[in-house]
Amino acid sequence: MDEEDTKPNGAPRAGDQPDEQAAPEHVPRMLNSTGTIWRAVGIVLLTLAALWSVHQARTLATMLVVSIFFALALIPGVDHLHKKRGWRRGAAVGVIYLVGAAAVLLLVVVLIPAITTLGHDIAKNGSAWMTSLDDWTSSKFGVHIVDKQAYKDGVVTVGEFLKKWSGKLLPAAGQTVSKGASLVFNLFTIAMFTFYFAADFPRLERAFLSCFRPATQQRLGWTIDQSIADVGGYFYSRMLLTLINGTGFLIVMVAVGVPVGLAIPLAVFGGFVSEFIPSVGTYIGAAIPVLLTLAVSGLVPAVIVVGYALVYQQIENYWLSPRISSKTMDLNGGLAFAAALAGGAIFGPMGAFMALPVAALIVASISHYRRPHEVVYVSPHSVGALPDTATEKPAQTMMPSP
Repeated sequence: MDEEDTKPNGAPRAGDQPDEQAAPEHVPRMLNSTGTIWRAVGIVLLTLAALWSVHQARTLATMLVVSIFFALALIPGVDHLHKKRGWRRGAAVGVIYLVGAAAVLLLVVVLIPAITTLGHDIAKNGSAWMTSLDDWTSSKFGVHIVDKQAYKDGVVTVGEFLKKWSGKLLPAAGQTVSKGASLVFNLFTIAMFTFYFAADFPRLERAFLSCFRPATQQRLGWTIDQSIADVGGYFYSRMLLTLINGTGFLIVMVAVGVPVGLAIPLAVFGGFVSEFIPSVGTYIGAAIPVLLTLAVSGLVPAVIVVGYALVYQQIENYWLSPRISSKTMDLNGGLAFAAALAGGAIFGPMGAFMALPVAALIVASISHYRRPHEVVYVSPHSVGALPDTATEKPAQTMMPSP
């Protein structure tokens, strides 16, 4: 055999062509498997189908998320009645529902006379209000709320206002009624899911955790317990603050001359919105009671209500909230504001409502799962890093070498 016909280590000669090109060593073998490729394609298609299904059923998915949120808020109360009182979980949830329904019914019963009183005040003082509003809009913006030719002795009547704006108000009212019917249906659906999740929570939790390994179960179980603590604590602490704030609104409005029938729903609205809607809720919750106090009782009583809202907000921020909410959520103010904006932008008002406990849960989870390290770098901007004497020079800050 000639020396040219062979190569060391059994390598083929330069002119030979192998029947099959061998894959480089760094390429995984599974990439050469046709079955693996088809499995990857199938996983991608299933993922796309799942995302499409969620998008198509996004209303149902949103209601499920909201239901889980409210179920987490109810679970501490349900656990108390179940463990301390010996009640069944379904009965405990039912009693909580009955208490909530009784509160809403009482509010409606009080609200009906309030609406009647407000209608009587509008009929009595509506023309004066409209005239004052027209004078203000015309002086500030040069715009009249009704045609100037329709004036009668310089007075704008409610009939003239409705005649001009009925074409725009009626369609808006129809849309409001339609959306209201859809909202009622969605609320009943959320209530049904919430009842099921809260009443059957232990079994659902065990069924969910059984899908994972023991170590993963420990982490997920802690996350679920932390969710219940954050959401439940947030809900009950805000309910207590709502009661305090609403009672203050009621006392002040009745003291300045607002009828009790009208002051009660306004106080409930002001207290609830101020406490449960982050950031802007404080202003919205105070604006409606102030405006109706201005319409019913005048300027000075409205200013008094504004003063109460400002004073109470300071008392809550510096005294009430730190004591009531100190053990329920630990969340930076800037992060809370950002969470409220993000939740409102993604899910609307309900997202803003749920933003704070969700953000607190995320922060708690990160702090629980991350591995902390000792901070060895001393910044010249940190407390105690500046030199004690004027002659001492601070160390120069340099980029660490890689």
